Amino acid sequence: MKKKFSGKGEAGKNMAQTVVVGMSGGVDSSVAALLLKEAGYRVVGLFMRNWEERDANGACSADDDFEDVKRVCARLDIPYYTVDFSAEYRERVFSHFLEEYAAGRTPNPDVLCNREIKFGPFKEYAAALGADFVATGHYCGVEHGDGVHRLLKARDTEKDQTYFLNQLTQEQLGGVLFPLAELTKPQVRAIAEQNGLSTAGKKDSTGICFIGERNFRNFLREYLPARPGKIVTLAGEEVGEHIGLMYYTIGQRRGLDLGGRRGEEGRWFVVKKDLKRNVLVVSHGDESPLFSDGCSVSDMNYIPAPPAEVFRCTVKVRYRQSEQGATVRRTEHGAEIEFDEPQRAVTEGQYAVLYDERACLGGGVIERVWRKK
Repeated sequence: MKKKFSGKGEAGKNMAQTVVVGMSGGVDSSVAALLLKEAGYRVVGLFMRNWEERDANGACSADDDFEDVKRVCARLDIPYYTVDFSAEYRERVFSHFLEEYAAGRTPNPDVLCNREIKFGPFKEYAAALGADFVATGHYCGVEHGDGVHRLLKARDTEKDQTYFLNQLTQEQLGGVLFPLAELTKPQVRAIAEQNGLSTAGKKDSTGICFIGERNFRNFLREYLPARPGKIVTLAGEEVGEHIGLMYYTIGQRRGLDLGGRRGEEGRWFVVKKDLKRNVLVVSHGDESPLFSDGCSVSDMNYIPAPPAEVFRCTVKVRYRQSEQGATVRRTEHGAEIEFDEPQRAVTEGQYAVLYDERACLGGGVIERVWRKK
């Protein structure tokens, strides 16, 4: 089934305007460009190089992606350009990524990449190309009205990417289009197939934003020295050795190499990383230490302004999680979020993202988790 982008709203007032589309070489951005052209816009493709590194065979995945961009743009008969933001990416995203891992936290580079690159230098470069609007293949929507921009959830709840866009400001959301808001992933692939786009069957990219799929431990080891240390239980019993705290996340069950140490049923999992002592704290069977009643967040970004000093909403503390009821209290440096029900494995360095029924309200970095008792 083919479903066209309607172009309704603020952006639909003048169909002769130029839209610069962030082209990644994937099916989503390919179809976004197609739908915008069908809606009457003058479409320009822009491919970003944000990471320059070749594998052991001398191959660079960005080269392959750019070839896909060229094929799609040729099929759509639209101009395309390429721009290198690798220096900006290393300075604004990757350096923070390493700092967070060195501090024993678990960062989310995709969120920073959106704020610092895709809707930062990219948007500025698009303006230099004469863009009236910019667009991407994100699964989300946007509503422009009365000078206020709202980031809306996608129709496809399994693919909704508002979580990764929670740090976008009102300025960054201005003049943005998200053509895939009402489409599901199967519909997107069907549209690409029907229109002969070479990316129709291309596998979705995974791994670190722009760095791609690779052995994470080996990759991180190139930049940060690993510090092996002890693995202990909550009671202080030493049960093994870890290979470096940066390789573990809260709630992790696999890769601990503790199997067979106890005969009773249940699995080992990470409950804490003690950076000062370089100790990994684990529990066996009992998962209650993983649950928290709330968290404190910093770098709180609201889309748009918050409704009150204290307000009700839903929250996600990781991408693959259903929304949970919560009460938010604004503070001088961020917010305190109290969950309606205890949440499992809330992780420092990740983002707590707020929602109402239709929209993403913003989010902040989890700094501390707490329990009432």
